[in-house]
Amino acid sequence: MTRVVVVGDLMTDAVARAAFPLAKGGDTPANVSMHGGGSGANVAAWLAVEGVESGFIGRRGADIAGRNRDMELMGYGVDARLVMDPERPTGTCVVMVTHKGDRTMLSDAGANAALLPDDIPQDLFGPGAHLHISGYSLLNEGSRQAALHAMKLAQKAQMSITVDGGANSHLKRAGAEPFLEWTQGAGLLFVNASQAEVLTGRDNPEQAAKVLTAWYAQVVVKMEAEGALWFSNGRGAEPVRVPAEPVDEIVDGTGAGDAFIAGFLPGWLDGKPPAEALANGCRLAARAISHLGARPVL
Repeated sequence: MTRVVVVGDLMTDAVARAAFPLAKGGDTPANVSMHGGGSGANVAAWLAVEGVESGFIGRRGADIAGRNRDMELMGYGVDARLVMDPERPTGTCVVMVTHKGDRTMLSDAGANAALLPDDIPQDLFGPGAHLHISGYSLLNEGSRQAALHAMKLAQKAQMSITVDGGANSHLKRAGAEPFLEWTQGAGLLFVNASQAEVLTGRDNPEQAAKVLTAWYAQVVVKMEAEGALWFSNGRGAEPVRVPAEPVDEIVDGTGAGDAFIAGFLPGWLDGKPPAEALANGCRLAARAISHLGARPVL
């Protein structure tokens, strides 16, 4: 199976799940817990538990949180290549989850914002491997050059490349045109419906995917409760849709998109039909939203 190298963000997620509707200006009982997070690190962790050889490249602080996140990734079986930042703390995200499972996030990139081209270990790049770039690394000005350098190394090594859209709010601030320029060289783009609309101005996922194939050979749009779709710029290609896998209860949606990517990639890299890869992505996404935290439960 293809080795997947992920370049991206590493975070500590402080997840607060409200037991009742939020009392604005008041006190709402909640379940508060700490978890490993960061979109790129989440993808690497889910890949590892799926039996894929995965490596993760990122930056952490010289703090207890960073050491814990490093050890967690190794526990999943990830080849974690984390540079220790002597000045910045490990990134932190406060995740506020409503009693219905909706979430709002407040993030401090911390050491992630200082990822440098020199932090990218070249020994992970070689023919037959695959590179996945977390959109957060491209959208953050401090880590952008490192992500672009990783893409150049992958292209030189003739590796396949995928990238995701990061966060909708960050994408809006950066703008569609710069993001499309930064990600040239990626063969497949993962976006959710909101990100697809930011990049194309189309609120219909199929129409947005079709527009995006002017820049990418293949596009996957994640549509939460409506499942996911795949579209290719091949002649006569038709969109492929799969429904979301049902769950008894949405506990926490954090990391569901990352789990989807990790579920999709193995089949796609092995040349399986898009419908099969999409279904496996939806399967892992359903697992992710069924428990607190963005990482797999071992």
